Amino acid sequence: SWKPINDTTWEFKLRKGVKFHDGSDFTADDVIFTAKRAQNVPKSPSGFGTYLKGKEFIKIDSHTIHIKTKKPYPLMPNDIMTVKIISKKNGEGATTGDYNSGKAAIGTGPYKFVEWVPGDKIVLKANKDYHGAGTGMPQFENVLFKPIKSGPARIAALLAKDVDFIDNVPPLNVGKMKKNSSVKLNSGPSNRVIYLHMDQFREDSPHISAIGGGKIKNPLMDVRVRKALSLAINRDAMVAKVMEGIAVKAGQLLPAGFHGVSTKMKPDPYDPDAAKKLLKEAGYGNGFEMTIHGPNDRYINDAKIAEALAQMFSRIGIKAKVETMPKAVYFKRASRGGPNKSPEFSFMVLGWGAGSGEASSPLRALLHTYDKSIGMGRANRGRHSDPAVDKLVQKALGTVDSDARGKLLAEATEIAVGKNYGVIPIHYQMNTWASKSGCSYTPRTDERTIATYVSCK
Repeated sequence: SWKPINDTTWEFKLRKGVKFHDGSDFTADDVIFTAKRAQNVPKSPSGFGTYLKGKEFIKIDSHTIHIKTKKPYPLMPNDIMTVKIISKKNGEGATTGDYNSGKAAIGTGPYKFVEWVPGDKIVLKANKDYHGAGTGMPQFENVLFKPIKSGPARIAALLAKDVDFIDNVPPLNVGKMKKNSSVKLNSGPSNRVIYLHMDQFREDSPHISAIGGGKIKNPLMDVRVRKALSLAINRDAMVAKVMEGIAVKAGQLLPAGFHGVSTKMKPDPYDPDAAKKLLKEAGYGNGFEMTIHGPNDRYINDAKIAEALAQMFSRIGIKAKVETMPKAVYFKRASRGGPNKSPEFSFMVLGWGAGSGEASSPLRALLHTYDKSIGMGRANRGRHSDPAVDKLVQKALGTVDSDARGKLLAEATEIAVGKNYGVIPIHYQMNTWASKSGCSYTPRTDERTIATYVSCK
């Protein structure tokens, strides 16, 4: 259990009787060890400092932890949930290589680590001493995860019965697979919004020019231009044609039902005439040229989304070309590929999944003023900045009362997205899993594929 015991202290009670896979007890010592190690892993492949920075962990007894912060912090349970607790007994002195080999990969979950062959497979076996119950219990003796990058290849493997279950079914194939009685499909909405970030901090933007290639003051700094771009997007067509109906058009950072969502905001209508009028009012009636940058292997149909946007923008006089690249290259350049490690691109196709389950996640990362020293705006590649938004976000992050925090987050969204067009939401991604007949998957909004969510008759 967990609860705030005062404005700056959370108390976490650990479940008793939980055992690690090697039979040792799970205690507060393991939590304290994890909190220290996760922030100081040499050459860490994935940092957890964002979730642990500024938190003091105190052991009260063998199964009680207090976590203190300098200011009220309502998202403590969300942050702690993100960091997986490891065994102090097996982790002291262990390297990343020891975890990858399995030597130190000792957890408390429903499946035990057996083997990892990079690029080939991960093998797990059931933990028969697992402390959970019901749907959390392991249903299979052995589980093998096999990465297959190509969507058609994954489908072919399922139809050939080489595998029992696949994730990330391409939208183009969903309709046909629904007619196949030998497979079962499960689809569900995610908390990932596909959106556009635009250069709002450089008057001379590197990938924008006047028609014909001459110099031009960055039009994306004008909110009328950003709104015009939003009105030029035919979201219904994007969902129906590009996403094959497997998406939901978006007007804000999270779909209805999540905490901090505004009830006042709807997706912008497709209105190219109004878009042209706004461009003229802003002094860009003749249009301009720009490059749309995006990944080609990160989001569902990401390259096709960029191509469709270029076509839609051409209808309001904006000549856009598209440049996509592998995610490993794209995100590094998009974040710090420019001078002095600034964002390189002018106009970007991106996605964001709210790990916290509320609007604070995208607001603090995408729309709060970029400030590395306090961990704000870390993914704000357009450098949107509004003191009013910053104030609301920071106040929300210090408000423990859930209802009050939700109202602050909704207000911040209404300003940052609805008024400022700091980002332009396009659609919420939906995900589809497929399995052999007799099996099914319970879709997760965080898009993860977890063995305990697979059930078979």
